[in-house]
Amino acid sequence: MAGACASPAASPSVAAPTTAASEPASEPASEAASEPASEPATEPASEPASEPASEPASEAPSAGGEVVTAEPGQELKMMLLPKFLGILPFDQANEGAMEAHEELENPGALEFVGPTPENSVQGQIEFVTNAPTQDYDVVMISNNAGDQIGSAAATAQEAGVKVVSWDSPIPSAEGEDLFIAQVDFDSIGVVMADMALDIMGDEGGEFAILSASPDAANQNAWIAALEEVLEDPKYDSLELVDTVYGNDKSEESYTQALALVDQHPDLKVIMSPTTVGIAAAAKAMQDEGLCEQVKVSGLGLPSEMVDYTLNGCAPQFALWSFVDLGYLTYYTSYLLGTGAIEGVEGEQFEAGRMGTFSVEKDPTRDAGLRVLMGPFKVYDETNVEEEAS
Repeated sequence: MAGACASPAASPSVAAPTTAASEPASEPASEAASEPASEPATEPASEPASEPASEPASEAPSAGGEVVTAEPGQELKMMLLPKFLGILPFDQANEGAMEAHEELENPGALEFVGPTPENSVQGQIEFVTNAPTQDYDVVMISNNAGDQIGSAAATAQEAGVKVVSWDSPIPSAEGEDLFIAQVDFDSIGVVMADMALDIMGDEGGEFAILSASPDAANQNAWIAALEEVLEDPKYDSLELVDTVYGNDKSEESYTQALALVDQHPDLKVIMSPTTVGIAAAAKAMQDEGLCEQVKVSGLGLPSEMVDYTLNGCAPQFALWSFVDLGYLTYYTSYLLGTGAIEGVEGEQFEAGRMGTFSVEKDPTRDAGLRVLMGPFKVYDETNVEEEAS
């Protein structure tokens, strides 16, 4: 969910091959976010909560109602590629992917690799470009490069690599087999508008968005969904006055949050749909004694937001489980990589502890297929401590 702008100057970071949970290293290899839910759920969420395989899968691919199950023990080399390394949501996604990796007894490597925040776009392109020469069977990417990644992804596909996006898709779906959507992107607009209205009350007022990167497909889709929702008369009292970008860097997001307050004296809420931005904005309001004037909301981690929620700086925020997102992404990718599913509309499959999922058209893009996870959970002072522990 986090996103960052990138400079093409630096080299990507990479982790060494491993079949155990890995700590990403800093040097590149020698060759280079069930049924959709439109409203916030009330159930607890877990806390962030080459060639085809040589042996055929036990279930034949089906798009006609048969629920496909995985055959454990097939060997795939798989890459989990976040937007960049070093923030908790992506670490949690790796935790979930590793859980599925071990459950499915894949003797191949699961590598958790990624660029630096400063080199996110070019770094991701390099990792995907080099995946075929490094004998990857599957690349699982949280895309931060917009459609710039499409050509590299398509080339990897042609070489036999399955490309599965998660958290943030390839907007055009070029080179993408499937997108694992954490929640329905359109519903995020409703959730953010509802939180802003709840915080400001019936009188409403001005709010601004503190986003991640202008290139982050998920962020852009969520903001577009919010802007569309605001056209509903229900939200007539809400006025979106600005959108700024902190590039998912804490210091930059902190500075941008304070600049919003300076530029908009009547601002009541900063809405930040990124875990880095929301925490930085809440800290900025707390540090400057502005929490009574400007509230913070958006998408955040309970463990990072609990203090700000209890002291009133961030009375409401929402999220899903990145652990579950990583788990579902790996499970789906394993099924795709082993040939158990083909990635066509209508296929159904079991994803371990998470149950049955379907491949469907992505209604939030002009092209592409998705697997929808869900659900949302909204946090406030009544439940944030439990989820943060």
